[in-house]
Amino acid sequence: MSQPIIEVKNIFKSYGDLPVLKGVNMSVNKGEVVSIVGASGAGKSTLMHIIGTLDQADKGQVIIDNKDLSVLRGKSLSDFRNKHIGFVFQFHQLLPEFTAIENVLMPAWIAGEKESAAEQRAKDLLKRMGLHDRINHKPSELSGGEQQRVAIARALINNPAIILADEPSGNLDSANAKQLHQLFFELRNEMNQTFVIVTHNNELADMADRKLTIKDGII
Repeated sequence: MSQPIIEVKNIFKSYGDLPVLKGVNMSVNKGEVVSIVGASGAGKSTLMHIIGTLDQADKGQVIIDNKDLSVLRGKSLSDFRNKHIGFVFQFHQLLPEFTAIENVLMPAWIAGEKESAAEQRAKDLLKRMGLHDRINHKPSELSGGEQQRVAIARALINNPAIILADEPSGNLDSANAKQLHQLFFELRNEMNQTFVIVTHNNELADMADRKLTIKDGII
């Protein structure tokens, strides 16, 4: 059996007196698409932020690509995040003053990638997203679906071990949402990419290889 690429062990998280996660355990294998569902406020996004190193658990362990994240601090943690984790958010989080290709290149620039190689990869990814004729457009000149595809290309630019998507289609109409959902599975098949997707969209949740439900602070 393949080694899990994500292992979450006994994660606890409270905000003040409010316990949100109460001992979460989960593992995800490479190339798997896993959806996480649950009522609003159940802790889905909190768990996602802890896996993505954007927030810290009060207790427990997260291991990604055989690396225990609890031993990383400061720059080494942000370097790990930049190289190993791609993010797709509900509100694409593109920088409005930069073009599509510049937005995609941002993580590669931060990682100190060689300019020419990174630019070629960004062009290839945008072409794969059906955006080869939009690479010099700014976000305001793109549709919602196009902006989200730019965000996916940006998430993929550094060849991360995992992609974390938080309500990725929550801001899209149903036609664009359907297209986006299909794209995740195509990318998994083409790149053996691993996706963990937090969603309220039942159709997307049910398409996943596994659907995990958070309830009362546990899975």
